[in-house]
Amino acid sequence: MSSSAATFILVLALTALCSMAYAADPQAYRVDLASVGNSEIDSTLKSTSDLVSLRTSAPVSPFGLIARARSDVDRLTTVLESFGYYESRIQVKINGILLSDPGLGDVLSALPHGEDARVAISFTLGTLYTLRRINIEGELPDSVNARAILRLNSGQPAVASTILGAGARLLTAVQEQGYAFAAVPPPVAYQAADAPVLDLTFNVTTGQKFNIGEIQIEGLQRVHESLARHRLTLHTGELYKPSAIERARKDLLALNVFAQVSVQIGTQADASDGVPITFKIRERLRHAVSISAAYSSDLGGSGGATWSDRNVFGNGEQLSLTARVIDLTGSDTTGAGYDTSAKYLIPEFGHRDQSLQFVVGALKQSLQAYDQTSKFTSVTLSRKLSSVWSVSVGVSLNDEVITQNAEIYDYRLFALPLSVGYDSTNLASPLQDPTHGFRGSLIVTPTLSSGTPSSTFIISQVNLATFFDLDNIFPTAPGRSVLAARALAGLAQGAGEFSLPPDQRFYAGGSGTIRGYAYQSVGPVFPYLNPTTGMPNPAAGTPIGGTAISAAGLELRQRFGANWGAAVFADAGQASSSLKAVPSEFRVGLGAGVRYYTPIGPIRLDVAVPTKLNPYPFNQRFEVYIGLGQAF
Repeated sequence: MSSSAATFILVLALTALCSMAYAADPQAYRVDLASVGNSEIDSTLKSTSDLVSLRTSAPVSPFGLIARARSDVDRLTTVLESFGYYESRIQVKINGILLSDPGLGDVLSALPHGEDARVAISFTLGTLYTLRRINIEGELPDSVNARAILRLNSGQPAVASTILGAGARLLTAVQEQGYAFAAVPPPVAYQAADAPVLDLTFNVTTGQKFNIGEIQIEGLQRVHESLARHRLTLHTGELYKPSAIERARKDLLALNVFAQVSVQIGTQADASDGVPITFKIRERLRHAVSISAAYSSDLGGSGGATWSDRNVFGNGEQLSLTARVIDLTGSDTTGAGYDTSAKYLIPEFGHRDQSLQFVVGALKQSLQAYDQTSKFTSVTLSRKLSSVWSVSVGVSLNDEVITQNAEIYDYRLFALPLSVGYDSTNLASPLQDPTHGFRGSLIVTPTLSSGTPSSTFIISQVNLATFFDLDNIFPTAPGRSVLAARALAGLAQGAGEFSLPPDQRFYAGGSGTIRGYAYQSVGPVFPYLNPTTGMPNPAAGTPIGGTAISAAGLELRQRFGANWGAAVFADAGQASSSLKAVPSEFRVGLGAGVRYYTPIGPIRLDVAVPTKLNPYPFNQRFEVYIGLGQAF
């Protein structure tokens, strides 16, 4: 071989190697995923596409990009078929060149370094397939109405998720009758030759009925097994029901000492000819520290910390120590205060779903209405009657000193609070965002007050809140648009306006009643002239408090994207010396706010304005509220 020929071959090899090395470099790209005109399908296509999801996290070479695009065609085709489009076509172009073009790799390899390739994906849906006949084969219990459970009708779009969900409902309904090892596999679909329709056949195998067999609990460390056993709503010998097993799992979680409870169901009967059930438990960390903070322009800032022991002696006993600084630079405050408490809760006290709580604490607050320093203690016995109803009875002792209108009062309050509560929102925490259901409570508190002056009175208060998911009215996803409403009414009987301790009177205004008006600013106020001396009153215009209150609010909540939301609202109410059937001095506040949704609840920022200004010193033109959780 001549030297010139050898040189030519060497140059050719080096050129090829350089070309291969260049082609192996990561190829940046952009993706244009065309819309099919259906937001649900568009969202599923986007979340399924590797071209979209791996674009920044998994760089690829030019040839790797082509392979990823070819793989996406199959993935996206499956998505469209799952929505009933079995004749769809997907076209992918990179820099305007079809995937099938043999020169595409060379074009991408020749792109200048740093230039993005442009991937365009378009769709032709074709004909939407529908269901024609739905057949059920196998023996079903007489109590199971399979067609009503499937909820599949002729002419309905052949959406895979809907069909599979129908089969899952049918299986659950059969298992609810005790057929633990029943089977309902995915249906067999037959495509008609003369029309875009599918015929489905569900094959059902029931087997024999079973009861619950041996129940095991695994994973306990500090929590005593006797507590978990006592809490269990599931018992050996009962008819096997998936719903009963799930209720028992959720009920164990409600003890607040377990981070996770999962269920393992045996695949065959045990020695007792029952289905063995194993609850696998992971305990929560025994100790926790939580930080809280809030702000409103009327009460100012507040913040504090809580230290908790979730399992003091192994039976789920809970000890919480809380210290908070309150009333920092608010328009309705005259100085900083504190709120401290120690709480000890004994669950399952004497009866299932019954708890006993002890509380001791101290409170200091300096408000425009009054200054208060108090020490208090209480004991409360609570009982959950059902999944929605609860009752409680307690006894409390409060030793307090209150200054109002330059007068100092020393009270000792002995109270017997009684309450009935209803909650169908099905939420584990009051901070979570309710989207449906109803909350209500009735609290009646007979109280003996010794001091100057002494009195005996009964305070009654009703609180109601309801939540409507608007997904059945408007084309929105469940939980995205919610209309919330609240109402409250309170009445003090047995004592007049001035014989009631100031902190036991009713005041309106603030986030709990009428947003837009300062805390406690709505209601009777001290006159500008002292009625006894005729001299100017230094407390003129500050709240007295009333013996009755009524208020209501309406709020529209709308979520945007994954974490954001907004709200508009209107609140109205009054505090007065008597409960009035016809409002006479109602105040109305209007406002709007934003929400940022977190796993523990929404962070709320609201701004509200009064429709009528209060006299000095409560003539604020707007109020701001920041906190965790919805206003109600």
